[in-house]
Amino acid sequence: MDFALNEIQQELKTQARAWLGERYPLDRDWDGPQDDRWSELAELGWLDVAEADLGFVEEALILEEMGYAMYPGAYLAHVGAGGRIELNGFVWGGDESGELVESVDPSRPLRRASSPNGARETPRLRAAMAAECVGIAQRVLELGIEHAKTREQFGKPIGTYQAVSHQLSNTYVETELARSLAYWAAWCVAEGDDQADIACAAAKVYCGDTAVAACERSIQVHGGIGFTWEHVLHVYYKRALWIQAFDGYPSKHRAKIAAFLLD
Repeated sequence: MDFALNEIQQELKTQARAWLGERYPLDRDWDGPQDDRWSELAELGWLDVAEADLGFVEEALILEEMGYAMYPGAYLAHVGAGGRIELNGFVWGGDESGELVESVDPSRPLRRASSPNGARETPRLRAAMAAECVGIAQRVLELGIEHAKTREQFGKPIGTYQAVSHQLSNTYVETELARSLAYWAAWCVAEGDDQADIACAAAKVYCGDTAVAACERSIQVHGGIGFTWEHVLHVYYKRALWIQAFDGYPSKHRAKIAAFLLD
C-alpha cells in the first residue's frame, strides 16, 4: 500500500504554501489587523473542498499549511466544527457576539457563549487541530535550522554544537511522527473508519505536544532574540499553546487512549 501523497494532494499542498506565504509573510505587522481573505478562500474552493471531489485529507493538508503560515482566520473552525467551536461556555468563530475574554493566542479571541450549547468535541475538530500543529512545528523547526546555520559562536555556526543540533534533531523526529499521526487521523475521518475517534485523540495529543516542544526548543536555539517580542517565535508558541489546551489537555485524551487499549 502506498502511503505517500498523490499528485493532486502534493500540488494542493504546494499551491497552498505559495498562496499563504505570499499573503501572510513572516515580516508582516503582527500587531495590526490581519485580513482573513475569506472571499478569496471561497474563490479557491477551500471552503468546500468536497465539491472538488476531494475530502478531509485534502482539508488537513490545507490546515497544515495554514499552521505553517500562521493564518489568522477561522478556517480551523469552519473545517473542524462547522464554523463555530464551543467548549465550556466559550466560543470561537461563527457570528457570536458575547463578552470578549483574553486568550493565550490574541489572533483567536474567545467569547462567552450567550446561549451555551455544551461542549463541541468531535474527532474531526481534533484531527484539524493536529494538522495545524504539524505546520507550526515544521515552521519553527525551519526557523531554528536557519538560525543555527547562520549564527556563529567562536568562529563556527552554532549548529555544529551538539547542544543545538540535538535540539533540532529531536524536533525533526517528533515532527515527522506528528505528521504521520495527523495524516492517519485525517484519513480515518475521511473514510469514516472505526478507529477515527482514537486516531484523532492520539493525533491531537501528540501533535499538540510536538508543536509546543518545537517552539520551546527553537526559542532556546535562537538564544536571547528568541525570548523577545521582536521575534516571530512567540506568535507560533501562543498558537501551539492555544491548540494544546483547547478541547482538553493531553491527560484527558491519553485517558481515552488508555481505556481503548486496555478494554
